[in-house]
Amino acid sequence: MRPLRLVPDNTRIDFLRYRIPAFILSALLIVASFVVVAANGLNFGIDFRGGILIEIRTEQPADIAQLRSTLGGLGLGEVSLQEFGEPTDVLIRLQQQEGGEPAQQAAIEKVRTALGEDVSYRRIEQVGPQVGAELIEAGTLAVLLAMAGILLYVWFRFEWQFGLAALAALAHDVITTIGLFSLTQMEFSLSSVAAVLTIAGYSINDTVVVFDRVRENLRKYKSKSLPLILNEAINETLARTAMTSGTTLLAALALTIFGGEVIRGFSVALVWGLVVGTYSSILVAVPLLLYFNLRRGEQKSGAKTATETS
Repeated sequence: MRPLRLVPDNTRIDFLRYRIPAFILSALLIVASFVVVAANGLNFGIDFRGGILIEIRTEQPADIAQLRSTLGGLGLGEVSLQEFGEPTDVLIRLQQQEGGEPAQQAAIEKVRTALGEDVSYRRIEQVGPQVGAELIEAGTLAVLLAMAGILLYVWFRFEWQFGLAALAALAHDVITTIGLFSLTQMEFSLSSVAAVLTIAGYSINDTVVVFDRVRENLRKYKSKSLPLILNEAINETLARTAMTSGTTLLAALALTIFGGEVIRGFSVALVWGLVVGTYSSILVAVPLLLYFNLRRGEQKSGAKTATETS
């Protein structure tokens, strides 16, 4: 039985030929992400905004319109409802009430009274505005520190040129993912921050694999042109990249389809991140090395210098 191959052996695709269109596309995506975030902002979840979250289950499929009418007349400010997985499950969000903890408890009791005894309560959560602000700061710091740590790792593992190229690709992935959240107005919560960090990890993993082959070929083939070496490195690792990203993408798609609303933002972001991260590793990070003064390392002992092929 022949093994499954997503990519044929000995591919000779000239990826660097498409670097300028890829750079233009990436620049447009980044600018569009900034514009969308500036115009729409992010739909922060209760983790960041503060408020009350109540998950209920009804005996029959929930009448969302009737529930919205009932709760909207309680004078509790902004109230949002959404079906949560099953037709009998509903997620209720209430804005933060003025008056501290007693006001939050009073709002919860109002909701309980209005809904009556025909519903069961699966969870009730409260997040204060101060906690929400602290979580926004902590989430932003986590992403920035992760990117800084990755930059330092690649810098010391390879050279500063590789670190800057990896950081550019990583920033591209993170910014466009945040732009996706703003465009779709998916709820941005702590799980969304986890998705961004996961995307950063997968993206840098693909990038480092190609960079390692680039460095190896720079030492081995001292007479080959840099574009030829970069193209060969991408092609030689293409099968591994396709298999890794492809299998992970299947798992992320399964989470998106069957995972329910709880992890919908996480799984959608992960699908996007896997696609854009693979793209940026191949068509952004590696081509950027052309514009840096890469050093040709000392040839390994016993390795023969290859002549340049056309």
